[in-house]
Amino acid sequence: MVELSLVLLAGVAAGVLNSMGGGGTFVALPALVAFGLSPVTANAVSRVALVPGAMAGAWVYRDALTPLGPTSTKVLTVISAVGGGVGAGLLLVLPASSFDTAAPWLLAFATLVLAFGRRLSRGLSSVLGRSADMSSRAVLVGQFVLAVYGGYFGGAVGILMMALWSIGLGLDAAASNPMRITQLAAIYLSATALFLIASDALSAPRLLAAMLVGAVAGGFGGAHLARRLPAWLLRGVILTTAVTTTVLYFLRG
Repeated sequence: MVELSLVLLAGVAAGVLNSMGGGGTFVALPALVAFGLSPVTANAVSRVALVPGAMAGAWVYRDALTPLGPTSTKVLTVISAVGGGVGAGLLLVLPASSFDTAAPWLLAFATLVLAFGRRLSRGLSSVLGRSADMSSRAVLVGQFVLAVYGGYFGGAVGILMMALWSIGLGLDAAASNPMRITQLAAIYLSATALFLIASDALSAPRLLAAMLVGAVAGGFGGAHLARRLPAWLLRGVILTTAVTTTVLYFLRG
């Protein structure tokens, strides 16, 4: 019961983080590894467990979605789902060492872009004398690449998405949070479908159930909390999560 209670709490924390700024994987994955699961199995189990929480957060934000510039929300969501499935397939057939090596540097870049992306976007617009916004095709290509990463590993994919949108479209991190949660749910959902069929994610049903329940509660509660936070405070939470996630990943080595 102590094990299950700790995993439940880890699920709550992961759900809250994913709803407010991303980084839930960095709570869920170590907790599962600590209780005896292999990293690959823990990765699959955490992804399955975090899906309902992400969907709960997306439901809370369903009326707050705004399109990413000229990009269709439906098309973006389909791209996210397809990329998530491709990434999950890669996880099942390829070693994780290459992504483990690159991930800290990707996260460090994403954190810097989150902090300075809007300023850089305005600077580019001023220098070029026109809008520096990405085209719809570029947004979709970038989203597909990030969705593949999200399906393969998932660590801070929400942070990377918001970094892309910040520098490419000049979007505020708080304003784009509803879209981030929705796309995160699409990525996790397609990856989960494959994990349930082709991985051993169901080999630890009690741990999976405990984390799933906690993630649903955390995702629902975190999304409601995020809607009530001032924009500056939500940006602070997101940036703090990004910095913490990056540091922890470098320490993880």
